[in-house]
Amino acid sequence: MQNLEMVTLTESQKKARRSRSIAIGLGLALLVVIFYVATIIKFAPSVFHIAG
Repeated sequence: MQNLEMVTLTESQKKARRSRSIAIGLGLALLVVIFYVATIIKFAPSVFHIAG
């Protein structure tokens, strides 16, 4: 079995990692909202045409 070396992150590296994680999460959330809105816009005319 190999002896694994563990890396200890500095506080600035931890802060940078957290900032990146938050940015990725916000980006994914924005994509979800964009796809949701695009889907509603795409299907709304047919839904209102049937109901109207």
